[in-house]
Amino acid sequence: MSLHLCRDVSPASWIAHTGLPDSQLLGFGPADFDAYARLRFIPDPTRPGQEETDADIEQDHPHDREQTRRALDLLGAFTSTPDDLYFCVWDGWTQTGDFASGRGPWVVTPIRRFLLFRGALSDVGSGDSILGADGYLPAFAWPADRSWLFTKDVDPHWAGIGGSPAAIDALLASNDLDVVRAQPSEPQPHYY
Repeated sequence: MSLHLCRDVSPASWIAHTGLPDSQLLGFGPADFDAYARLRFIPDPTRPGQEETDADIEQDHPHDREQTRRALDLLGAFTSTPDDLYFCVWDGWTQTGDFASGRGPWVVTPIRRFLLFRGALSDVGSGDSILGADGYLPAFAWPADRSWLFTKDVDPHWAGIGGSPAAIDALLASNDLDVVRAQPSEPQPHYY
């Protein structure tokens, strides 16, 4: 199976219609999970008013796409449907490249809209526009059984992840990822 655009966006209705504050919805998704974490693509700021360009990042630091792929691969062990995943791509990315022809239908939240794709975890990053060499991070990614949810809004330096305590513990234990526990209803660190 390869990734394909969904004409039926109803599988995303559990995300689009939560009534949560925008920052919580776009940062962590629905409040349906027993545990949450943040995948930090770069370290959290160390001082007030710090800009992202001032973050102390090693030269060989892995790209956000690579870190996302590692996280999704780990999460794949915590779903019964690794061959049936959904991916929302923010419409800001849909104006160029492979998405330029995308006219919807759209998954709509109060402040963003997305195209919805479906495919297998093994299809992501294999030349497709989502996580491919020039691809985009998914705004939301989840398996059909909704056992976890990966979210990445356009501005934060991190991705939010909800899932079972075992799934979050596996991410926390990974030596290849910088993951910390999170409480979605609390303010999260941010750069200016």
